[in-house]
Amino acid sequence: MSSVPSSHSDLVGALYRDHRGWLLAWLRRNVACPQRAEDLSQDTFVRLLGRGELTAPREPRAFLVAIAKGLLFDYFRRAALEQAYLTELMLIPEAEHPSVEEQQLILEDLKQIDRLLGKLSSKARTAFLYNRIDGLSHAEIAERLGVSVPRVRQYLAQGLKQCYIALYGEPT
Repeated sequence: MSSVPSSHSDLVGALYRDHRGWLLAWLRRNVACPQRAEDLSQDTFVRLLGRGELTAPREPRAFLVAIAKGLLFDYFRRAALEQAYLTELMLIPEAEHPSVEEQQLILEDLKQIDRLLGKLSSKARTAFLYNRIDGLSHAEIAERLGVSVPRVRQYLAQGLKQCYIALYGEPT
């Protein structure tokens, strides 16, 4: 870094000034769409601005790539979710399709649910979906995941907590 920043925003500003071009080039090599690369680059720095505390990283480029990779992973996961929804939509008769506006609302809801469940471990997320979408019992989920029934209950409680937070905010 070129200087020692005095505040959080100064540090983010210095990271932006010194490494944005490099990060953007890295993203362009990893994303087919240049506009998406631009968005992800900006989102990386917005994410940094949203952090409560930030210390100057020893390896700023590795630090920025780690954040960008997380955003990239989220982008691809959400794109796959959207594609799965559109594929399922094609299976129902056109006369029963929701309106374009309703489709957008449904997609936004699906993305919100994905963000919500993305805060869970993969096993907790899978257990929650097995229970809520597939209607599996605790014992069936435990067998599929290779865990105990009490562990399944913990996973489901984590999922329900995320739902509560999404609806009402953090419990006090």
